[in-house]
Amino acid sequence: MSRSAIIAMDGPAGAGKSSVARRLAQALGFTLLDTGALYRAVAWAADRAGVALDDAARVTHVADDLVRRGAIRIEPAEGSGMRLIVDGRALGDEIRTPEISMGASKVSAIPGVRAALLDLQRDFAEGGVARGVVAEGRDIGTVVFPDADLKIFLTASVEERARRRHVELAARGSQVSLEQTRAEVVTRDKQDEERPIAPLRRADDAVLVDSSALEVDDAVALCLRLARERLGERG
Repeated sequence: MSRSAIIAMDGPAGAGKSSVARRLAQALGFTLLDTGALYRAVAWAADRAGVALDDAARVTHVADDLVRRGAIRIEPAEGSGMRLIVDGRALGDEIRTPEISMGASKVSAIPGVRAALLDLQRDFAEGGVARGVVAEGRDIGTVVFPDADLKIFLTASVEERARRRHVELAARGSQVSLEQTRAEVVTRDKQDEERPIAPLRRADDAVLVDSSALEVDDAVALCLRLARERLGERG
């Protein structure tokens, strides 16, 4: 093979991409690339610097500066996961809050930010892993890896995505209501689908997987079957 195998998984917030992509990577012995975490990290770094997230020029400067200094790094982690390091700090739950989630949607609509992070993603996937990568996000199959070996568009109904997100937040101690969570999911969808650059959409050659009525195990099994069929063809 001339490069590691690449599986691109796109879809809206709350569709289960993180869980499915992580377990798919584990089953295949691949490394997970959570590209959304990069935009969360930029939002987090900009917020810590006191930069308004709707100030495109200053947020772009934050992203450019992180990349230029090598202050934002992606590293493979145990269990086929990835570790995101910003200024020497391994980021975790601090970039998984509702506020940072909405902030990530804002900064991901900034062309300069997307340009700053593009090569970082490609370099990691194409040169930083041995066997292959499962990359998940919102423009993986359309922009980041248009030549991916397999493209999956994982989705679910708004109601189901809101329910899953609410359960996740409640487990972290959040008091956000289901109604508020649903409103945030709808807002996030609108932002992602209507942004002028790299909007969320299904690639023409992506396989649609609707997980509304699927348990995680079933969604993983379906994606694993697709991956083995396609990668077998890849040879």
